[in-house]
Amino acid sequence: MAPHDIRRPFKRPAISDQQKRREISLLRQAQNRRDAQHQARCLASTVLSLQNQNSEPLSESAASEELEIALETETGPEEVDSEHQARDIDVREASKLKGAEARRWFARQLMLPEWMVDVPDRLNHDWYVFARPAGKRCFVVSSNGTTVSRLRNGSLLHRFPSALPSGARIKDVSRSTQSYCILDCIFHELDQTYYVIDMVCWAGYSLYECTAEFRFFWLNSKLLETGACAPPSLYHKYRFSLLPVYNCDEAGLHTAYTEAVPYVKDGLLFYNKHAHYQTGNTPLALVWKDENCSQYVIDTDSKGQVPNQQQVILAVTR
Repeated sequence: MAPHDIRRPFKRPAISDQQKRREISLLRQAQNRRDAQHQARCLASTVLSLQNQNSEPLSESAASEELEIALETETGPEEVDSEHQARDIDVREASKLKGAEARRWFARQLMLPEWMVDVPDRLNHDWYVFARPAGKRCFVVSSNGTTVSRLRNGSLLHRFPSALPSGARIKDVSRSTQSYCILDCIFHELDQTYYVIDMVCWAGYSLYECTAEFRFFWLNSKLLETGACAPPSLYHKYRFSLLPVYNCDEAGLHTAYTEAVPYVKDGLLFYNKHAHYQTGNTPLALVWKDENCSQYVIDTDSKGQVPNQQQVILAVTR
């Protein structure tokens, strides 16, 4: 080897396993979708075969009963009950929980980004980017004529009327009393605004199994229709606002990084377009902070001064 040839005889190891975990997460959610579709086809074929065995067609209630029997045969009564309970808590009973039970439930529901430690594959094709507002991350739930917001630890932030579905006690025959809404927001205290970064449920329809691409489209389509982005009023105490979301190509990344926004910026958020809404930490959502896009890139004390030593907190999850 020539003296000036300093090429390494081995391949440099990967900086992190984030890309591998991203691929595993996408494969897992694709497999879950295939399993759900396969189960639906099996149940449908079971009901049709039961109908063909009878001389008379099954009524709607009878078909529903046969479907429940087929489901119990397929998964077992205990599994069915646990699945139903989990689904009920997720989409219908969350707003009715109180005290420590409510705090525990909400503390487990937010999708939390990981720090960006490497550049994802196909960043310019498969990812969105937007400027994150500084403030309190929270879930906003509207149901039964009231709206409640809860922080990351599950504690109550606000209880107020809003223009969200079933978010205020007003007579509106066009809205069902069973309707509800769950939004992933950041409360920006300076302008008393909830900036919506994601949509989990809307008007009783769950978006957990929808891609981020669809969730963002639905969010932009539906939130403006309700009047939730209008200034505060008697039946709408806090204003909600949408965020400008960009494709993570060179132009979109530059705009999100440098554009002037009506809120204090606290880094950039990156969302994989194909990712479902997953509770807890996920490599399919990433956060980046530096001194140019966040004032909280390093810790400060109560007086705003930078301490001599920075602290790092490590958590072990299983």
